[in-house]
Amino acid sequence: MSTDAAPPHLVDRLLRAIGRVEPRIRAVTELSRLTGGASQETWKLRVAGVERLDEVLILRRVPNDVMIVDQIGPEAEAAAIRRATAADVPVPHIRLELTPADELGRGFISDFVAGETLPQKIQRDPAFAPARSRFARQCGEILARIHAVPTDGLDLLPTLSAASQVDNLRRVYAGRNRPNPVWELGFAWLEARIDRIAQRRVLVHGDFRMGNLMIAPDGIAAVLDWELAHIGDPVEDLGYLTVNSWRFGAIDLPVGGVGVLDDLLDAYHAAGGVAVTRDEVHFWRALGTMKWGILSGELARAIGFSAVTLERAVIGRRSTESELDLLDIIEGIEP
Repeated sequence: MSTDAAPPHLVDRLLRAIGRVEPRIRAVTELSRLTGGASQETWKLRVAGVERLDEVLILRRVPNDVMIVDQIGPEAEAAAIRRATAADVPVPHIRLELTPADELGRGFISDFVAGETLPQKIQRDPAFAPARSRFARQCGEILARIHAVPTDGLDLLPTLSAASQVDNLRRVYAGRNRPNPVWELGFAWLEARIDRIAQRRVLVHGDFRMGNLMIAPDGIAAVLDWELAHIGDPVEDLGYLTVNSWRFGAIDLPVGGVGVLDDLLDAYHAAGGVAVTRDEVHFWRALGTMKWGILSGELARAIGFSAVTLERAVIGRRSTESELDLLDIIEGIEP
């Protein structure tokens, strides 16, 4: 691996930016792009320097010519990660935040955390058996820490109640101008129960699930992808973790396809989390299922600057799977 595939200016600008906090670094020896989203980019880089310095770092950035849609932005993401770090949540340590003078766009550079994010490998590889055995309980413990993070000063994060999320999702759905009886039933089911949902306000990760957790053989090494963080109800994270799409085929194990709900909730409560009922989890699981189902359908369409790709089209077709999942939740036959 080398830096040959990177934009010609990126290596020089990265080296200059990193030098602000680590003057021992003398070269970027490897640089590769890990993911390609509509807005944010993630790059893995290896740096070398004096005193045999050799480190691997991660760059997350939004290029200057890209606008952000439905995300909080890297400044708010970094603020949430720093606050989580102080609360002993396993997250990548942020080394620096980009400034306009760096000419790299908006974003930050963090430590690289080794591990695996591919759900199917985590579910099946014997090497991850210890991690699987404690996954649900560890998720509960980590979420309790996240939800206990003080929210004062996190002014960049939006506040999203259950009602506001249902309203926002309905607007997205209405904008498609494609009536769907399953989604209509789902909105009616949610709206009939929304008054019974608590209006707590804590730090919510917003996308806590298998695929956004770096897993080592002995357990969760880091919580990644904080771009949907917000202030809201803590049960949102618990419910979203159990959405069927994030079980990756192991539908009888609600927690990431490797654990059971009782272990998750027991560990969450034991670690200081609020008392949670299954009805609350089911409500947020239904809302999470609808969000993923409706929004994944949007991935098959060109939205603003984003081009339709084969990957987006394939994800878009999976919207119908979420419809079936929602019907199971409403009928009460979903574990």
